[in-house]
Amino acid sequence: MPATQRMYGRTRDLYRYGLYTLILTILIVFLLWPIGLTVAQGFLDEEGGFTLKYFTGEGVGVLRDPLYQQGLWNAFLIAVFTTLLCLVVTMPMALIAANYKFPGKTAITSLVLVPLILPPFVGAIGLQALLGRFGAINTLLMNLGLIDPDGPGIDFLAGEILPGIGGRFGAVVLMEALHLYPILYLNVVAALANLDPSLDEAAQNLGAGRIRRFFKCTLPLILPGVFAGATIVFIWSFTELGTPLMFEYKTVTPVQVFYGLQEIESNPRPYALVVVMLVAAVGLYLLGKFAFGGRAYAMQSKATAAVTEKSLVGWKGWAAAVFFVGVTFAAVLPHLGVIATSLTVDGSWYRSVFPAELTLSHYQGALTHDLAMTSIFNSLIYATLAMVLCAILGLSIAYLNVRCKLKGGWVLDTLGMLPLAVPGLVMAFGFVAMSLNWPFPQLASFFQDTMAGGDPASFWHGLGSLFTLRGGAPNPLVFLVIAYTIRRLPYILRSASAGLEQTSGDLEEAALNLGASPMTAIRRVVVPLILANLIAGGILVFSFAMLEVSDSLILAEKEPHYPITKAIWTLFNRLGDGPYIASAMGVWGMALLTVTLVGASVLMGKKLGAIFRV
Repeated sequence: MPATQRMYGRTRDLYRYGLYTLILTILIVFLLWPIGLTVAQGFLDEEGGFTLKYFTGEGVGVLRDPLYQQGLWNAFLIAVFTTLLCLVVTMPMALIAANYKFPGKTAITSLVLVPLILPPFVGAIGLQALLGRFGAINTLLMNLGLIDPDGPGIDFLAGEILPGIGGRFGAVVLMEALHLYPILYLNVVAALANLDPSLDEAAQNLGAGRIRRFFKCTLPLILPGVFAGATIVFIWSFTELGTPLMFEYKTVTPVQVFYGLQEIESNPRPYALVVVMLVAAVGLYLLGKFAFGGRAYAMQSKATAAVTEKSLVGWKGWAAAVFFVGVTFAAVLPHLGVIATSLTVDGSWYRSVFPAELTLSHYQGALTHDLAMTSIFNSLIYATLAMVLCAILGLSIAYLNVRCKLKGGWVLDTLGMLPLAVPGLVMAFGFVAMSLNWPFPQLASFFQDTMAGGDPASFWHGLGSLFTLRGGAPNPLVFLVIAYTIRRLPYILRSASAGLEQTSGDLEEAALNLGASPMTAIRRVVVPLILANLIAGGILVFSFAMLEVSDSLILAEKEPHYPITKAIWTLFNRLGDGPYIASAMGVWGMALLTVTLVGASVLMGKKLGAIFRV
């Protein structure tokens, strides 16, 4: 090999490993460090020494406090029931979609992803309008003569749906299951698509019935895929903050952690509570991984599911179609309630199935209200910056791992996908812990006290506020952008990786051989080839960042810096037209997610589901 080529190869490797080191440092600082800080803070006493008193200590230990014990138990039950409900719904859906054809299958199955664009945080508004004591469902039951028209109605939210299980608990489980079941569905369908149909045929030839074949043959083979989806659903619902907060279900750990932020600088108990949640989530994940995750079976031949699909004719075909449509309608119904609330004249949806009077004024209010407009503008800034940073970071990781195949590239890919498995509440709390530890308080003090001289109107004072999340003048812009970037990195990382795996590197090599620099080759050749994937991942990052809940509620403290979700929650809890304006803002958010997810689906096609799998 000529000396010039060897020199070029060394220089290229130097740049690549330099970029590798930079990205690894970023992920360590803004992903692993916040998690580590959260864990460490729970074990530190007033003098900075190691202690377990905030976990098991008399009077202060979160594991010995009956209220916190109940919160953990409720969070665990929410996760269990949400996961079970998702399994009950998705398993038959996935089996039908993978094995049978029925009328309108292509169009109907494409609707399965619709609930992903309908955040339960927003849907909770509509569900309360439907299930309230004088809401639409109670009124319908009265009109049908099923309950006393002059009575108080059924209190679905405050009462008990089962002994020991309150209505608010059930509402939280229902909303989260209706939002998360597509994630489990995507994993189960993918697992079924990889099965060799000859195995099922062999079992049938040996006399095994349909149910026996499912439990003895199909289920063990797809168990890793089922577990992968169930894990995401469980962790997501176990740490979900927005839905129980909207239903005022306060005896659950995420909400207890949220309200514990008020004393975080003087009381480490909220840190200890987050550590317990993290350990519980990771422990249950590892337990399931050890028990089920290792049971992977290699197929002897490539699956030919499309060839073996059977047609359901007559009433069976229409029953399958109605089943899919019914599940989707149930998932959409609470959000139809949000739309109806946003169109309702104040006080006109009372003891009636539908609003008595409609108006568009709340949409105008959502565009003119100071808090609403400010929050929309803030979220546009936060989400746009996060999308740009995600695109750069995700493309870099995918390029190093897929195209360059660097040794250790899998480390970056694993860390980049880690936020899917780490509770969002833990990440948000970690960023709060970062803002309270070196060097951020020192940087804030330097700019605000030394450079600005304590003048709050000074440019330096505003710059210093970017390094703090608590205190008199915090500005969460930097932390929110970083949080959105890290939390949504898996979407664009998986999109970029899929694009690079589908395109040949020959054109890039040709550009390099013609004298183009590596950056020029990437900019002029690689990026145009995978532009559709980058756009798809980017708009998903943007849309989900716009309606991010945990980070927004925890990191934004002052109204001038509220993102959309914090403004929706604030307005919903205000008297007067607040809930109606909040509903209108929620509809704007749903419309945004609809447009962006449809755009991503068009650009990525069937590959879209891959970004929702670990």
